[in-house]
Amino acid sequence: MRILVTNDDGINAPGIQVLRQIAEHLSDDVWVVAPESNQSGAAHSLTLQVPLRCEEVSKQTYMVRGTPTDCVIMAVRHIMRDAQPDLVLSGVNRGANLADDVTYSGTIAGAMEAALIGIRAIALSQTFGFDSSGALHWDTALEHGPGIVRDALAFTWDDGMLLNVNFPDLLPNEVEGAVVTRQGSRDQALLEIEERHDTWGTPYYWFGFERRKARLDEGTDLWAIAKNKISITPLHTNLTHRENLVSLQEHFECSKAVHSKTTG
Repeated sequence: MRILVTNDDGINAPGIQVLRQIAEHLSDDVWVVAPESNQSGAAHSLTLQVPLRCEEVSKQTYMVRGTPTDCVIMAVRHIMRDAQPDLVLSGVNRGANLADDVTYSGTIAGAMEAALIGIRAIALSQTFGFDSSGALHWDTALEHGPGIVRDALAFTWDDGMLLNVNFPDLLPNEVEGAVVTRQGSRDQALLEIEERHDTWGTPYYWFGFERRKARLDEGTDLWAIAKNKISITPLHTNLTHRENLVSLQEHFECSKAVHSKTTG
């Protein structure tokens, strides 16, 4: 099995070294194609206005001056074009990608691009910030990651599906199993904007999230992490809101009839 590893924290981030080790538990044919610098929050963005730079930094390891999406496309369409990967692993992200975070996440985007191309893909993230010691438990992702990926590969995947895996902020032996979840929803302010001034007195701005207590609805990714479990959420590239599809069609059919009478 040929595995492509990418991330959004950058090629020198500790999480990608963890993910490479996870991949090497599964295969001896592992390739790394990752951003030159931190691309957190890049979401599913492409670099279109400037040329991409790509450099081989070691055997089967490449650095791209671009986004995680750029990296997956560069890997599949150029670097590995003669023998495509069978699996794309994205991460391990420094911090959770839960609930609404998935819309911002470059980690998710790397996996999503692979899913669009038709390659099975898993995004992996290590939660932190809950342990009072301040430790970041990369060993938790490392110990549990290979088994999660093996189990996932034994499942028959629908086209366009990707998996979002989040590890709780615990020591490996404190994890209380893994559960399949749905995407949760946070209760939070959208963004805080802090204004500062440079040495010339010109203003500049920093965005930051103001995290608030989230709704821990049972069965969601947020709930699983709060219960010390690994969260495995199936996501899909098709964003159609199916629950309202028929009712919305009926609504616009009625509106069309009204408009026809009005204009007629």
